[in-house]
Amino acid sequence: MNQVRYLTASNPYERLKELGIALPKAPNPIANFVTHVQEGNLLFLSGQGPQEANGYLHTGKVGLNVGAEEAYEHAKLTGINLLAVMQDALGDLSRVKRVVKLLGMVNAAPDFGEHPKVINGCSDLMMAVFGEAGRHARSAVGFGSLPNNITVEIEAIVAIEE
Repeated sequence: MNQVRYLTASNPYERLKELGIALPKAPNPIANFVTHVQEGNLLFLSGQGPQEANGYLHTGKVGLNVGAEEAYEHAKLTGINLLAVMQDALGDLSRVKRVVKLLGMVNAAPDFGEHPKVINGCSDLMMAVFGEAGRHARSAVGFGSLPNNITVEIEAIVAIEE
């Protein structure tokens, strides 16, 4: 699995470019909720999943028909979608003061135990894009199912510059 890459660029957009990542349009909510809520200097991001820009969802049970390395990539894609929501909410990723907390949920087989390795896909991305400001508290847990049978869902809390 990938390791955290420290980049030479000085801002999130240059780092994304170095990573070869173009942010997609922020995904629309799949039910009766909003993608984010700002309260004071905190931005709360609703759970996002591994949805490609064309709408394709990565589905399956990690540890059964999806491997941990593939699910790591799904968590990275989910992180890209979280960044797209941040961009939509803030207008500028440079306003991110710190990624405070991630909650990573893995649609896992009952005997699967590598949840942290899977969610590292998103954590490694946040560190690569925001540097030390991307270092966060985190939970990585397994679930019996997730909406639309997606492999991972991740939500975030971000501190922002006013």
